[in-house]
Amino acid sequence: MALSAQQVSKRIGNPATQILTSISLEIPDGQFVALTGRSGSGKSTLLYMLSGLDSVSDGAVLADGKDLSQMKRVEKAHFRNEQIGFVFQFHYLIAELTVLENVLLPAKKYGKAAERTEFAKSILEKVGLAEKHQRLPRQLSGGEEQRVAIARALIMEPKYLFADEPTGSLDSVNGEVVMKMLELANVEKKMTIIMVTHEMDFAKRAQRQIQLADGKIMHDSS
Repeated sequence: MALSAQQVSKRIGNPATQILTSISLEIPDGQFVALTGRSGSGKSTLLYMLSGLDSVSDGAVLADGKDLSQMKRVEKAHFRNEQIGFVFQFHYLIAELTVLENVLLPAKKYGKAAERTEFAKSILEKVGLAEKHQRLPRQLSGGEEQRVAIARALIMEPKYLFADEPTGSLDSVNGEVVMKMLELANVEKKMTIIMVTHEMDFAKRAQRQIQLADGKIMHDSS
């Protein structure tokens, strides 16, 4: 099974600005992919369309053969909530909730917070936050907050994990911790990971690198 884009294009505005042009690719289950390119190349737009968080102007995005744009509203919500984890460059934690409560938010939506609590604690232990699960976000460093955000994205053990510049606002030490978290999820859970990054050292650690320029694929190492 795979996630694929078929002749996908994206236009925005009026008059229209072309962001992506005729992108076609297939990402097999369990692959770790790095999307690279200069700012404005279209890589984040492609990431959002592959995840179903943004719509295509032309073409189709298929997940296991199902066209995301043709899914009914309930089916699409189920796909996003149970099969997708998303990590942004900034953590977007809820200030009033503890670390553990933030991690459990996706599980709470499905009434599974209680049964996922021990798993959440195990993830936090792996990322060095076992002793801080009752702290509030304001009591953490930026790197620790980003680790919490990744733990939150992993709590439902999604099939696909999308990461938009997950190390972009971190120092080298915390960036390495985050990268190891992603690699571990890919190896241990066979999770498909698609990561946008400007950092070539991290991109080279992915199994596949796709470079975009001016809304087109310029290089694909597959």
